[in-house]
Amino acid sequence: MKNRQPPVAARPPALWLVSDARNDAVLERAIAGLPRGSGLIFRHYHLSPAARRARFDVLKHKARKLGHVVVLAADARTARLWGADGIYGAPDRMRRAPGLLRLATVHTLREIAAAHSVDADAVLLSPVFTTASHPGAVFLGPVRWRLLAARARVPVIALGGMTAHRARAHRIARWAAIDGLSTQSSG
Repeated sequence: MKNRQPPVAARPPALWLVSDARNDAVLERAIAGLPRGSGLIFRHYHLSPAARRARFDVLKHKARKLGHVVVLAADARTARLWGADGIYGAPDRMRRAPGLLRLATVHTLREIAAAHSVDADAVLLSPVFTTASHPGAVFLGPVRWRLLAARARVPVIALGGMTAHRARAHRIARWAAIDGLSTQSSG
């Protein structure tokens, strides 16, 4: 029996929770705290294939009950097999995926152009601020982030050290976070 794909949102949600090993224990609570119609990007690269699929199924069910879009860090074939709404990854690994939302991870103007060339539906431009995922790495800062984002022809989602406070303070409408949406102090 084939998995039926739910309809993909016409435009990507503005708010995205990104899964990671360090927020796994609180993901159910974090998903429940998102505004209806937000998104979940399921990565969980740290798990074995069987455990990753099992965890995805649990979180997908929870997210869908709350009206959220669920995107998988994988290829289109796997995303369809698992019943995801879309795929997430680097533009050079992204292929055409009719019926799936395609979110490309980008860090430079060259990668934004690559995302355009594969017709990504949106880009996650990072890192905006310092981030626990890449301690000590150079970050864009809000001004450079905005300059790069202005060159994109698709919606741009800020990632990297994002919190609700930073999004408001810098007037960033679309953003994603691991810790910034998973901890009590994310507001």
